[in-house]
Amino acid sequence: MFNSLSGVITYKRGSELRIQTGGIEWEVSIPSTDLGALPEENEEGRVWTWLLHREDQMKLFGFASETRRDTFLELLKVEGIGAKGAIKIMGGITQDDLERALESDDLARLEAVPGLGKKTAQKMLLAMKGKLVRRDEKAASISPYADIADALADMGYDRKNINAALLKAHDALTGKEKDRDAEVFRLAISSLTGN
Repeated sequence: MFNSLSGVITYKRGSELRIQTGGIEWEVSIPSTDLGALPEENEEGRVWTWLLHREDQMKLFGFASETRRDTFLELLKVEGIGAKGAIKIMGGITQDDLERALESDDLARLEAVPGLGKKTAQKMLLAMKGKLVRRDEKAASISPYADIADALADMGYDRKNINAALLKAHDALTGKEKDRDAEVFRLAISSLTGN
């Protein structure tokens, strides 16, 4: 699997990017909002990628950051949104606006995105709320408890709430070393359920 491509950007238009690496020029579909975050044509740049491979086609999708690629992958999990639809949605809303809309249940803002109807916007709210946590936020201060954070997320808890609960549990255990992970998990669950 390709993680990213680094090379000279040779073309930037609409939702298409071309980047030349080691004598090969790659054609990449990219959200139009990401193009502005990349260097200009004939300059060195890096694009994070995801490859769609089907029996009848291969298509490379690119993003200006890992966070944007993570957003794309979360969009693919929403029923009714395919790769082309996800690129179009991401091209119609910035990362910050999307995160704000999802966290505040702003259905009207999501419906204003070109190509996104009311039903799909509702599905996005249900499927993605709490899932878009920036990598730096996710890693901050809970890194010793990353496995616990992942387990709690798999149980359906919101990532931002998980981070707060883990910090609270960690603070409560300062100085106590015995069975620390189990106690952090117990305290985090207690905090998340409001007990």
